[in-house]
Amino acid sequence: MATSPYDAIIVGSGASGSFAAKELTAQGLRVLMLEAGREITPADFDPATKPKKVPPINILERAIATLGGQAVQSRAAFFRGMLSKFYVNDRDNPYTTPPDAPFVWIRGRQAGGRTHTFGRVLLRWTDDDFKAQSRTGRGVDWPISYSDLEPFYDEVETALGLYGNTDGVESLPDGKYKAPAKLSPAEEHFKAAVETRWPERHVVAWRSLAPSPKRVFGPLEDARATGLLTILFNTIARRIVTEDKRATGVEVIDAVTRETSIIRAEHVVVCASPIESVRLLLNSGSSDHPGGLGNSSGNLGRYFMDQLPMLGFGIYPPMQGGWSGDDSQPADPFYDPSGGIFIPRFDAKGDPATRGDYDFQGAVGRGGSSGGPASLLFFGFGQMQPHADNRVCLNMSKADRWGIPVPHIRCKMQPVDEALLQRQEAAFVETINGAGGKVEFVGSPRGIREWGRGAYPDADPISRFLFKRFFKQVMVMGAAIHEAGGARMGADPQTSVLNQWGQCWDVPNVYVTDASAFCGSGVTGTTLTIMAQTVRACRHLAQGKKDAGFHSGSFFEPGSGMSQASAV
Repeated sequence: MATSPYDAIIVGSGASGSFAAKELTAQGLRVLMLEAGREITPADFDPATKPKKVPPINILERAIATLGGQAVQSRAAFFRGMLSKFYVNDRDNPYTTPPDAPFVWIRGRQAGGRTHTFGRVLLRWTDDDFKAQSRTGRGVDWPISYSDLEPFYDEVETALGLYGNTDGVESLPDGKYKAPAKLSPAEEHFKAAVETRWPERHVVAWRSLAPSPKRVFGPLEDARATGLLTILFNTIARRIVTEDKRATGVEVIDAVTRETSIIRAEHVVVCASPIESVRLLLNSGSSDHPGGLGNSSGNLGRYFMDQLPMLGFGIYPPMQGGWSGDDSQPADPFYDPSGGIFIPRFDAKGDPATRGDYDFQGAVGRGGSSGGPASLLFFGFGQMQPHADNRVCLNMSKADRWGIPVPHIRCKMQPVDEALLQRQEAAFVETINGAGGKVEFVGSPRGIREWGRGAYPDADPISRFLFKRFFKQVMVMGAAIHEAGGARMGADPQTSVLNQWGQCWDVPNVYVTDASAFCGSGVTGTTLTIMAQTVRACRHLAQGKKDAGFHSGSFFEPGSGMSQASAV
């Protein structure tokens, strides 16, 4: 094999890929990043494309996106037409699901991946997440604990510059913040009401990231500044090429010309997001790896999860009127103001069979009409249990635009999940109503319930009808957009795909650092944990390479006409 000038190829430029590039280049490695989509430009963030007023139910925006080829993407719970450019075209990127297990796969293909559309709320996990399986008796625990990730959480938070407060909540560890986060007056009142009635229930401000004025995700910008990173845009990773127990490179397809070539490197770091990463590994099968790369245990693709989604609306009569100001973060001309409240899991010491493995993220008194009670909106996240039959596999009878077999996704709630979701909804109603609020709508995969004025009482009747009519297609598994698992890490190669560092047991120079490596779904957002584990894994990779000595040389195989190469 010809030697390569690249110490590592990173597949994907989202949250995990960006931090992989930052860490590896900081360690002096020469890195090639493969991004399946395009580069972003200032025109993508033109404030003129932002509507002056967004209707409470944006049916028209979703209809236009559907007609344009985004029938799945437009079902994202908080889809906005102005951001449709950051979601894939579903006609080019299809997938399949079983008839009885619908799943909405929300994704983006461009520099930065989903960092342009995620909520930017970044929260730490605890050992209630990392050791949940031994507690419940289902599945296997992570081979790492909170103490292993704590210093990397510190590094990631410091690098990003989060806004947040030191709250002292056991079930939600404090982090490193550059400035405080504020609550609205209604949220301050709500917090006091909840914590007075239930001292074990806490209400805290979001711990979040402000939009970057440069629009490039911070760690990716840092990696570019080193001069050690080359990015190939519109370059789709088709399969990882191996020789026996080593990866030798990645076979790629130019998304524009459809030309195929192989790029060599000494390591491959897979950061494409869970479904795409599992798809890539499964499609990388060979005579040495007949079931897919890293599948000697038979677990590749299995134990796939999302978090249990729930949406709730209502009013908070103790406080009147809307409130739209929050100067915690600098104002952004393109993105809406950020901020809100978070209610962490509040009975972490409870009976494992009935405890509240869920939390709620939302806002009170941030918008709505200036008259009448303050409005409230929350999204609930519940912990889905890993199940072997929930899996991602390849559908060999259907291909995407570039001829690659599409993923077949099965992510179906089990009875234990349905029972937790029922408790999750009940806890939400109890907390809101018990603190003086009034829940008027709750919707989840279990269905819709309404009280009083119902959902979106100020919207026109047709929009309200369509909202209820299509809600069951929106609020299915995948709606939380916190998918995880499929290439889980573990302490035993017989029951896992990766070791504690994210190394593939079968091919040690392949690392997987996105949420496909997760052993459980957790209850808070996955992104901060993805980034912390990515830094940890890539530091391990770099240290191993330094111990072995650097080795670089020549590069592409013939026919490597990649489009939009960016060497910086």
